[in-house]
Amino acid sequence: MFRGAVSPERYVRMAQWALWLNAAIVLTGASVRLTGSGLGCTDWPTCEEDQFVASLEYHALIEFGNRLFTGAVGFAVIIAVLGSLRRTPRRTPLVWWSLGLVVGVLAQAILGAFVVASHLAPQMTMAHFLLSMVLLWNATVLVEKAKVPDDEPAESPVSGAPFEAWTRVRLATRVVFAAGACLLVTGTIVTGSGPHSGSENDLTADRLPLLVREVTRVHTITAMLVLAAVVVVIRQAQAAVVPHVREQAMRVASLLVLQGAIGYWQYFAGVPVALVAVHIAIACLVWVQIVRLAWLAERVPTAAPVRV
Repeated sequence: MFRGAVSPERYVRMAQWALWLNAAIVLTGASVRLTGSGLGCTDWPTCEEDQFVASLEYHALIEFGNRLFTGAVGFAVIIAVLGSLRRTPRRTPLVWWSLGLVVGVLAQAILGAFVVASHLAPQMTMAHFLLSMVLLWNATVLVEKAKVPDDEPAESPVSGAPFEAWTRVRLATRVVFAAGACLLVTGTIVTGSGPHSGSENDLTADRLPLLVREVTRVHTITAMLVLAAVVVVIRQAQAAVVPHVREQAMRVASLLVLQGAIGYWQYFAGVPVALVAVHIAIACLVWVQIVRLAWLAERVPTAAPVRV
């Protein structure tokens, strides 16, 4: 499949393709739910019990198209694994992180079968989305690790910053990461309680027995806490003189503000499909950037610099 060794630069592109396609399949999966095509194919892995390929029917084609796209994701993941094995020089962490994507994609396929078998039970669809976020975390870390030069030390000292300030930056970004994960969970709870169940008949589909207004309030408060934690990171990074971390935190903050504006818009507009799709797309982008922020902060030295 590869001619000769894989250069570090080429492998970064392979890892990026795996990341992009794992993000794209979240959107194709969202299109299945938002168009009510979740049971367009009532069997798995075939579309129907007596046919593998979907019939020329709107919902069936959308659902089956999402399944076919899983093949593209799987191919990109396999390329990432093979590339890590052929990369020169080979780096064991890259091999393991690429294998993590393989495990995740296989788990998604199995979970997808349970989603269909449960007739789109909200708990199953929530787990399906959250597992996708785990895959995005894995793929983002793989990309960032692949970007690190082979001759660079494991820790990257930042000139002129007191070690105590570095430690505060790292702690604050860990809080952002944990709060960001909570934000994803509360978002799925809102989805599981809301009108877009993924079934063509939303009125008869199972929903979580929760008031949308109340769970939306919890989700909003969580988002505000994440934004507040990011502001703390910005201030701490400025004090620690780590401009690359500060810039990344500013990027995350901007995306959170945009996401919040869209969230309020879709809520008061009656949760239209188009705005929900945009909200999901930005949620993926926010999560990738939060993971990247945490990665950058973790590369701050774990021990005080030696004084000469």
